[in-house]
Amino acid sequence: MEIIPTRVHGVLDYFTGILLILAPWLFGFADGSAAQWVPMVLGAAVIVYSLITDYELGLVAAIPMPVHLMLDVGGGMLLLVSPWLFGFSERIAWPHVAVGLIEVAVAALTHRHAGHAGAAGVR
Repeated sequence: MEIIPTRVHGVLDYFTGILLILAPWLFGFADGSAAQWVPMVLGAAVIVYSLITDYELGLVAAIPMPVHLMLDVGGGMLLLVSPWLFGFSERIAWPHVAVGLIEVAVAALTHRHAGHAGAAGVR
């Protein structure tokens, strides 16, 4: 079921990227460990691939929306399992799990093709 327009998805992308970068300080796990670095790196990646996605809020139409959504699912799954994969689940897990689940769900509910002529009008 594709109920989220790509323009809305774009807003959520940039919000999620910023949230992931700031999460360690917002939720008290900025300690230099994998718990801090995994969301920060994934947040930066979300911003970068959003900027080069062929949708309304991309700057350069380098990757198609279906590829973007696959990256969202992959990043969300990595974030979701990261507390156990990198061994910090006993200290902090809920922000990673919650944002990971939301990222996967949003990708699953987003339109597969942007309703426009190209990212920021660039082709």
